[in-house]
Formats: sequence, structure tokens, C-alpha cells
Amino acid sequence: MFWFDKSHEDAIYMDNRELSTTLCDGRTLEVKPDVLGDFRDMPFDDDSFYLVVFDPPHLLKAGEESWLAKKYGILSVDWKVDIKRGFEECMRVLKPNGTLIFKWNEDQIKTSEIIKVIGQRPLFGNRRAKTHWMVFMK
Repeated sequence: MFWFDKSHEDAIYMDNRELSTTLCDGRTLEVKPDVLGDFRDMPFDDDSFYLVVFDPPHLLKAGEESWLAKKYGILSVDWKVDIKRGFEECMRVLKPNGTLIFKWNEDQIKTSEIIKVIGQRPLFGNRRAKTHWMVFMK
């Protein structure tokens, strides 16, 4: 949702789903990734990117057909394992000294709990309402 241009020549947009729908307020939601894949097992070689943006689902509870679920996705019951594996995958595909931007919304799970799960503290970050942007380096 934060992309200015998902088709920018320097970006590869990955998601685990494709979706085209109209939300309850009439807006169109289109999820059309360049790569259909799982953030816990990315189809990229080690040390592939200088920059990775990790924006995993952040909701534990939302109706399967709700606009929230469609827009943001829903975490599994094994969310702690999933988030840790996803973070580790992001680090794996980063080149040495690469940068990881991690976006988290703490509507249902606090950012402090996520930092415990991933086991690393960010270098710095930004908080805007409930959304946190955190920066890590490999």
C-alpha cells in the first residue's frame, strides 16, 4: 500500500497472492506482484539485493473476507515462527552491508514483541500512529 510505483524498474514486488477486488468503500484493490512467492522461502539467491522492504501481514484477527484481510493479509497461528523465518529470509537475500526496511503496524501485536521474535534491534526507525518503519543492516 505504500508503493509510489510498484512497477518501478528498480523494484521487484513479491506477494503470496494475486487479487483484484472492489472494497466496501468502492475503491479498487489490486494485488499483482512481479513474483508470486512466500516470504519465508524466497525464490532468490543469497546476497541478491542491496535493499529489501519487509511488510508482512500484521493482523491476527480479521474476517477472511473482510477488507482488512484482503488489503493486509492475516497472520497464521504460527506467526512468531513465520515472522522470524521471514526476517531471516530477508537477511539471506540481502548483500553484505545491505539494508532491510521492516514495516510493522502494532494494531494487534506490539512492535516490542516483534523485535523480541526476530531477535535483533533496529538501527533506527520511525513511528507514525500505529505503523513503525524500522531499519536494519546485514
